[in-house]
Amino acid sequence: MPRTGLRLAGALAAVLIAAGIAGGPPAQAHEKQPTLAQLAERHGRYFGSATDNPELTDTAYTKILGSEFDMITPGNGMKWYATEPRQGVFDWTNGDQIVNLARAHHQRVRAHTLVWHSQLPDWLTSRTWTAAELRAVLKKHITTEVRHYRGKVYSWDVVNEAFNEDGTYRDTMWYRTLGPGYIADALRWAHQADPHAKLYVNDYNIEATGPKSDAYYALAKRLKAQHVPLDGVGFQAHLALQYGYPATLEDNLRRFSRLGLDTALTEVDVRMQLPATDDKSTEQATWYRELTKACLAVRRCVGVTIWDYTDKYSWIPAVFPGEGAALPWDELLNPKPAYYALRSALG
Repeated sequence: MPRTGLRLAGALAAVLIAAGIAGGPPAQAHEKQPTLAQLAERHGRYFGSATDNPELTDTAYTKILGSEFDMITPGNGMKWYATEPRQGVFDWTNGDQIVNLARAHHQRVRAHTLVWHSQLPDWLTSRTWTAAELRAVLKKHITTEVRHYRGKVYSWDVVNEAFNEDGTYRDTMWYRTLGPGYIADALRWAHQADPHAKLYVNDYNIEATGPKSDAYYALAKRLKAQHVPLDGVGFQAHLALQYGYPATLEDNLRRFSRLGLDTALTEVDVRMQLPATDDKSTEQATWYRELTKACLAVRRCVGVTIWDYTDKYSWIPAVFPGEGAALPWDELLNPKPAYYALRSALG
């Protein structure tokens, strides 16, 4: 090639490299940012989102759901009303849809939930059961559902919301009819049906130390002493700016880990009284950063799951009128300050 040609070729290459179109390492500046899941993975943690079947037709939504997270929780599709709508008649449609979607995106599944007092089918709640009858119904439901998803899910929230705020047992049909032993039974049956799934108890308002989290600590200690297969405690972390940040979260996570248990933040959102303001959004972002850092600081806190990732599909406005804006993406699927705070916490 003549000298002028070499000079032109060199000049063209320089322009292409400057534009990030050609060349080696300089182009790396234009590579995609790591996702929340990839950032969490560097710490040996996962970063997940809940989802629900109705929004899975929203392709803009599922694109982010499928790329930003590595753990998925079905918000409703595995609850009793959905999976056993009539006694002995099981329907896996909704749960399977979410498990299959997660598998297609190489994500794991936190399965939710087997024993809860809410969202139960009418056939279960509309009659009185003897202890023997209800025990058989509960065992069959747990065994059948856990077997169906055996090998397909990472963990189960086996028992959900078993205690009151003062640390007494919640007065549910399970507790009234079967006594407190239903918790250990449920964990044993779930373990028999899938020995490899991690088994959790899960609740809200247990992030800070206090009567309710003390009740779970005492329960966990008792279950461990009885060799009941309990692997972890789920801290839902449905938080609200007006009630203050749970400052003892990290210490609380740490005391459960000392019992030889995993912990996880399982249903995180941080709601506010509307309208949202810049100040509230900044405070919310700080809370998201702090709770993530608390999990990272405790070796056995295995990951964080937000309760769906966008305000577009948040449960908050329907349940807490006048409150909302609780999630790291807004209703238009744009990231908010909370999203950038999560990235900062994950480094």
